[in-house]
Amino acid sequence: MKGWNGAILRVDLTEKKYSVQKIAPEFAAKWVGGRGFAARIIWEEVPAGADPLGPHNVLVFATGPLTGLTVPSSGKMVVAAKSPLTSGYGDGNIGSMASVEMRKAGYDAIVVKGASEKPVVLVVEDGKVSFEPADDLWGLDTFTAERRLRERYGKTAGILLIGQAGENLVRYATVISQEGRSAGRPGMGAVMGSKKLKAVVVKGTGSPEVHDPKELARIGAEAYRAIKESSMYDFWMRQGTMLTIQWSQENSVLPAYNFSEGVFDEYRGIDGYKMEEYKIGQRSCPLCNMSCGNVITDANGLESELDYENVAMLGSNIGLGDLKKVAVLNRLADMYGIDTISLGNSIGFAMELSEKGVIQEKIEWGDFDAAKQLLEDIVHRRGLGELLSLGVRRTAEKLGGDAPKYAVHVKGLEVSAYECHAAPGMALAYATSPIGAHHKDAWVIAWETKTDRLGYGREKAEKVVEFQRIRGGMFESIVACRLPWIEIGLNLEYYPKLFHAATGVTMSLEDFNAVADRIYAQIRAFWIREHGGWSREMDTPPRKWFETKLTKGPFKGVSLDPGKYQRLLDYYYEIRGWDSRGVPRRTTLEKLGLADVAEQLSKVVKLEP
Repeated sequence: MKGWNGAILRVDLTEKKYSVQKIAPEFAAKWVGGRGFAARIIWEEVPAGADPLGPHNVLVFATGPLTGLTVPSSGKMVVAAKSPLTSGYGDGNIGSMASVEMRKAGYDAIVVKGASEKPVVLVVEDGKVSFEPADDLWGLDTFTAERRLRERYGKTAGILLIGQAGENLVRYATVISQEGRSAGRPGMGAVMGSKKLKAVVVKGTGSPEVHDPKELARIGAEAYRAIKESSMYDFWMRQGTMLTIQWSQENSVLPAYNFSEGVFDEYRGIDGYKMEEYKIGQRSCPLCNMSCGNVITDANGLESELDYENVAMLGSNIGLGDLKKVAVLNRLADMYGIDTISLGNSIGFAMELSEKGVIQEKIEWGDFDAAKQLLEDIVHRRGLGELLSLGVRRTAEKLGGDAPKYAVHVKGLEVSAYECHAAPGMALAYATSPIGAHHKDAWVIAWETKTDRLGYGREKAEKVVEFQRIRGGMFESIVACRLPWIEIGLNLEYYPKLFHAATGVTMSLEDFNAVADRIYAQIRAFWIREHGGWSREMDTPPRKWFETKLTKGPFKGVSLDPGKYQRLLDYYYEIRGWDSRGVPRRTTLEKLGLADVAEQLSKVVKLEP
């Protein structure tokens, strides 16, 4: 095999044992890597109904055949497991030296099962694997713990770790690296915490053997050059994703006051231009020449790495218009290892519950001190924070009454930073994301604002599927960052060429679409199995977007139309070859090479032909 290392490192934390499994070329070609590997492994190895925070859940760290090669933004890996937040499939990708070092160490994936009795660090150095005590690291924040690990294992070591949120099993704890890189919104950090796995340290001295090194170098250099020559490049390097604050405000999709509005009067206090005033540096993932991490000094005089999602969710969504204070909340979230998107959603949810009198606690919109205290309480699971640590869906279910009306989530995962009262296409993207409400898979909002903004036509469902195939399929399996394409305009045709130069396997964009469809069907099957069936309600956006209307901005008075949305969802199912419930048809599964999945799934639900 070329391009792939052809090996998976399997680790049993209960027994403190490990083994190396060879990857069959057929498996690699069928699933490619990253999310593809993870989805299949989790389907095969997590017992139906397994407790996500129990020893039978498996945690997968998976790279792709382009990871770590000298091609644009390829320092990525996927972290996946059964989600403790949604009880479905969960994953996230992270840019980190750990991705590069895993490939250099000779592995395409690390699969962790079982649970250690005491805190442990998994150390992988080429073919040597050890389980090091982590009692001295347990209880430390990610910044402090990572610095100590670097003192032990060197500055170039790849390190993935959790903070107190993961240790305390907060349902939306994440995996952190390099003091600002974060992965696994659906609770991958909590899965690590349940296994008492404080950190994974990876070091390697090798490199994957590629099919055509000269051609790979030539195409890679050409792609890097094309990025820098883009008309968007200079402005991107100034603001990165922070340019989206102003764009979202202008297009009435900036979440404000727990997704009640799409505009925020104080947006200039948190936008990209304000960030530029405070900017002291930039950070990027390995092998990237278009840094997206903008660093400012926060209100406490400490460094905080910002991007659009965390600023919108910890800023406008909670009514806070001071970027330096937003940066404090963001830095603390990274230190504790908790997802900034779900955190901002949870704090906004609590503020609205307080405003509506659903809870007794008084938490005012824009109250920085109250937000900071609530963050601490969520991480340490005390008071109201104990409840909110479960996520807004479970919090709403426990509170009852009117609480569910204000919980902004899909399938239990809190919505990321695009307000969709007036964006039915993006609402569909959230509703059908394979991990719950996340923009990563199909960011169609920019396209939608330029087309039939309020329409519910079939073309919107087609665009959601198209973007899911590219963003959630190809990029998540090869594994590389989607930003050079979606933000700078790098031609997608580079990726099949790079893939061929690395692996020797010829695949067109259409071939990658087929792989993506297979991955999405596999993930949907996992969800159906774990939930004992399926309902269209699982693919429906938050109630708030249907039941309330925007009260300000260019789309004042607008909300989603329930009947028209259901027709849009019908279009989506038809395009995917799924039935009216959202269950893949037997013929669809067989066409995708998933006859075994169809056989197992038929024991849970009746499959339509």
